[in-house]
Amino acid sequence: MLLPQKLKKGDTIRIIAPSSSALMIGNRHIGNAKLASLGLNLTFGKHIEESDDFGSTTIEARIKDLHDAFADPEVKAVHTVIGGFNSNQLLPYIDYDLIANNPKIFCGYSDITALSNAITAKTGMVTYSGPHYSSFCMKKGVDYITDYFQKCLFSNDPYEIVSSEYWAHDEWYLDQENRDFKKNEGYWILQKGKAQGTSVGGNLCTFKLLHGTPYMPDLKNTILFIEDDPMNIPEVIDRDFQSLIHQPGFDKVKGIVVGRFHPDGKMTRKLLEQIVRTKKELSHLPIIANVDFGHTTPMITFPIGGEVSIDATGTTPKILVGKH
Repeated sequence: MLLPQKLKKGDTIRIIAPSSSALMIGNRHIGNAKLASLGLNLTFGKHIEESDDFGSTTIEARIKDLHDAFADPEVKAVHTVIGGFNSNQLLPYIDYDLIANNPKIFCGYSDITALSNAITAKTGMVTYSGPHYSSFCMKKGVDYITDYFQKCLFSNDPYEIVSSEYWAHDEWYLDQENRDFKKNEGYWILQKGKAQGTSVGGNLCTFKLLHGTPYMPDLKNTILFIEDDPMNIPEVIDRDFQSLIHQPGFDKVKGIVVGRFHPDGKMTRKLLEQIVRTKKELSHLPIIANVDFGHTTPMITFPIGGEVSIDATGTTPKILVGKH
């Protein structure tokens, strides 16, 4: 385990766009102010404003910004602008030795799942699944996000992941003042048990892109974190989950943590329980669901390659992040 140095006030972070362009987001003055309030100095990749017909830019430009960020000794963390569809294009062109020799925080989610898991698999460096830069461009609902961003990236201390009080799935960027927050019912225990292991995963459909490649992390002795976006209906999630079960080493997975599904994807607790129940390979695993990560607000930050323990033996499940 190669642990990047944690952030502190006065540190510089680099914002890059390894997937969709920064032109995809607005309200950047809000994001700048929020991250500055944490004591961070923001710098930006040279190519983050470029955009082609796919809302992204060339592989060469995105690789240049990624490499420049890790090579710059002043940069202490690399933070992604937003997700998208194509960060896996970068995997063969990344200088993994450069990253291993200059370990620093790398944070993002959704399409960035391909990069974070690949970097961890190829270098042994812990990366982080957490909010994008764009996530901090929200006026409301960002306190929980900020809390776990700090717990994970500013401190080495273990921390418990506690369910948020409220959540939302609205298109917040269309109306910052009128948000639709709902009471959070808390975690779902799908299967009881305890487990401890190394955290891997993130967005399921993106994680699937690593199957059968040199960039797929070892599943042995892992706590698997999975979520999916609203474009994928339960049938697709079921299929992708089955594909994951077929991967080498899945029989050594210790437990599963499932993120909250966006309602547009039509996943329900009943359907998720049915998916789990039909897969005998999961019968011995503790599984906790409806956790605050994925394509709803708010979200936690958690390590890829860190130590996590879960306890689903009682009425109130616990998720504890250890060494990260």
